Amino acid sequence: MDPQLTEVSQLFERFKAACVREDVDTGSNLLSKLKVMLTGFRSLPPLFEDTPNAIHELTLARDIYEHAVLLSVKIGDQDAFERDFFQLKPYYTDASGRLPPSSQEYMILGLNLLRLLVQNRIAEFHTELELLSPTALENPCIKHAVELEQSFMEGAYNRVLSAKQTVPYKTYDYFMDLLAKTVRDEIAGCSEKAYDYLSISDARQTLLFSSDDELLQYINEEHPEWEIKNGVVIFQKAKESAPCKEIPSLQLINQTLSYARELERIV
Repeated sequence: MDPQLTEVSQLFERFKAACVREDVDTGSNLLSKLKVMLTGFRSLPPLFEDTPNAIHELTLARDIYEHAVLLSVKIGDQDAFERDFFQLKPYYTDASGRLPPSSQEYMILGLNLLRLLVQNRIAEFHTELELLSPTALENPCIKHAVELEQSFMEGAYNRVLSAKQTVPYKTYDYFMDLLAKTVRDEIAGCSEKAYDYLSISDARQTLLFSSDDELLQYINEEHPEWEIKNGVVIFQKAKESAPCKEIPSLQLINQTLSYARELERIV
């Protein structure tokens, strides 16, 4: 075996061992070294040169980037997830005809869809779906993300929150927790505009919490501008603190009349 390939393989084993024992610092340092060493393989994207060890090098690089994506989820780094996913993606597309399927491909593709959903990047979510094969769309990991997006768009937030109980993999919990926060923030924003106040019981049900303590913790951490008084959550203070822009109605009327006169002259 090529000495450089052997060195990368050995370092990768150390990296996997660090991930298993949840030694994040060591794992991150080893990953940085692995990425640098991979640049020496000309068989990898974007060159895809047909070297003697091309298949072995492609497979090893794909495994490294898959573990990098999973490490980014473990440490809760969405930026790292995006970078590592885009480095991994060519192995699922451009190199798919040269490599055997990866057992983690659909899990990671589903994680990426969840990330886009959490970040409210719905257009990119659907773009990624369009790139998937019919077989991929039938995979439970992909179907889980699609059903979540449908529930989110329909406003069926209770289905979104309960979907955490049916995640295909434990790794999905990170993004599901973030999605739950996104859902509650959306409900909170609507509640502020729709009501001046709600009883704690109604607020708990509206924000889909199972206990008053969870509600109070959420308010303290996310909405300290809300006031809790006599068993009631008061939103009025938040409304008063929100800046209001004055609409220059007279100026708009004059501009509209000016446009109308100009159109009469043209006609």
